[in-house]
Amino acid sequence: MGHILSLPRPLPTVLGVGGWFKNTLCLIQGNQAFITPTVGDLDNAETCANHQSQAQHFLENLPQSSLQAIAHDLHPDFFSTRQALHYAADYRVPAHAVQHHHAHIAAVCAEYGEESSVLGLALDGVGLGTDGSAWGGELLQVQGAHVERLGHLHPLLMPGGDKAAREPWRMAAAVLFAAGRGEEIVQRFADQAGAAMVLNQLQRNLNCPETSSMGRVFDAAAGLLGICPVMSFEAEAAVLLEKAATAWITEHGWPVCLSGSYLISEEESGVVLNLRPLLLALADWPGDRTVEEAAAVFHASLVAALVDWVSLVARKSGLNKVAVAGGCFFNRLLSSHLPDVLESQGLQVLMLKQLSPGDTSIALGQAWVAALLVEETILEPKVCV
Repeated sequence: MGHILSLPRPLPTVLGVGGWFKNTLCLIQGNQAFITPTVGDLDNAETCANHQSQAQHFLENLPQSSLQAIAHDLHPDFFSTRQALHYAADYRVPAHAVQHHHAHIAAVCAEYGEESSVLGLALDGVGLGTDGSAWGGELLQVQGAHVERLGHLHPLLMPGGDKAAREPWRMAAAVLFAAGRGEEIVQRFADQAGAAMVLNQLQRNLNCPETSSMGRVFDAAAGLLGICPVMSFEAEAAVLLEKAATAWITEHGWPVCLSGSYLISEEESGVVLNLRPLLLALADWPGDRTVEEAAAVFHASLVAALVDWVSLVARKSGLNKVAVAGGCFFNRLLSSHLPDVLESQGLQVLMLKQLSPGDTSIALGQAWVAALLVEETILEPKVCV
């Protein structure tokens, strides 16, 4: 079953075609948003055909000439992006590229009918950023259809590119290398056949793209603690890290944040949160203390870091509403504890209640942005020359 979301007011008719993973499509028509069931990941012929079928169902049932725009992800190579451009040409309407994390936060705004400025905290695995790099730990100012990047996580290298997203030990190796401890990699990960090759990649900076992804931070933590060197299913490392932390917190309560476990700095690209000290603390975790306690300390310190980071940027920007979204909020420790602490700091937290925080809500965010852009175009004053 799909989902129908009531919007606070009628909006132009637009179609959002979603992203790559867990794809959905969303049609905004009047004051309703119609969101399809999850199509799946657009990496095979069956799901791509399903995507086309869902899009055609929407388009063929629209009144003639009612469609006013189509929205798609910023990534040019996604099947959904190519389809969006094809449909836009056929229907002679504009196609709007919406950055992945902007869409995450816009989905929250759509559910709440929020058109004023919000501070958006988007935490997930990956999404193409406007600078061409892999984003995933972002602080954005979102106002209606517009977005500005105010902060991000300190980038980590991904040795082997996408392979590092499936093998957390690689992210752990990247953390050690960045700290000048590259000589530890081969011995520490002796059971991984590619350890020497990864060290060589890092030393020569070959196929080591940067990412600001929070998902890769979770992977690095799991890799450093030996919880999940290689994943057998998506997000396994983060799931096992959360499970270990939950076991400790259930018995002992939340631990104290690790002192000095993060750094916040103001840079040209925005306010940057650096979690390397926390990850290195996990690398040196004492053998007489359990991995479960380490996982709990990681979560507690991460929440403290995020609260300080968000609160600082909120003060700087004058924004009081914080919209949070992205796949990392499937983590129940994060999604339950972080909003409580942020609200104790006087901030209002907006989280998706009717939809998932993950990529299934991307299409809604895209459509919301496109609808507001169409409105702006309609309302722009005509200049006579």
